[in-house]
Amino acid sequence: MKILVIEDNENVASMIEMFFLKEGIQGEFIQDGQTGYERAQQEQWDCLIIDWMLPGMDGLRICRKIRQENKTVPIIMLTAKDTESDQVLGLEMGADDYVTKPFSPLALMARIKAVTRRYQTQSIVVNETDTLETPHFKVNKKTREVSLDGEPITNLTPKEFDLLYHFLQHPKQVFSREQLLDKVWGYDFYGDDRTVDVHIKRLRNKLGPSDQPFFKTVWGVGYKFEEPDEGNTKSEGNRK
Repeated sequence: MKILVIEDNENVASMIEMFFLKEGIQGEFIQDGQTGYERAQQEQWDCLIIDWMLPGMDGLRICRKIRQENKTVPIIMLTAKDTESDQVLGLEMGADDYVTKPFSPLALMARIKAVTRRYQTQSIVVNETDTLETPHFKVNKKTREVSLDGEPITNLTPKEFDLLYHFLQHPKQVFSREQLLDKVWGYDFYGDDRTVDVHIKRLRNKLGPSDQPFFKTVWGVGYKFEEPDEGNTKSEGNRK
């Protein structure tokens, strides 16, 4: 793999570099945010690892700009910030995963393999039924376009799309948080499972309406996705 690491902490960068050498990964390391962003545009990378706090341009801005340019490259954010609001912000900017410092190289490697495997699978799968249609949703897995009652939904992060698509494929089926981490994230999660709750909450807010959510909480178990049989679910305020 060919990975760009934008990290200004020399100790962290050295630790990652040593592990990359052991794993046979071609890594390039840049300490400045602006320079790192420009470098990300110049090559095809298998993964980007971006620190949150950087000189020149912070990691969130780098991530947002890359996603605005429709770069289909896996992005993992590195940060010492570990609150739920920080995690949500990183994911909203388009990061695929979020690793808090301090971390072990093995844990980071597991995340790298997971996100790169998922992107590779998406790029090589040829499916005659790329478009999935339900009573209210139309989703194209290949183009990653989503519409709800004919109205485009354009503000989903990559992981929110993956989670929604998984539920649409399994309507009314109850999934535990652990099952969702395995099916959607594709690896054994090294942190707590609140990231599932965060994504469900975000999808509820974006898809609305609040009095008729598609995602149902099954107390003591997890979540299920269920569309109402009747009625219009459009809610302009929730999806703007």
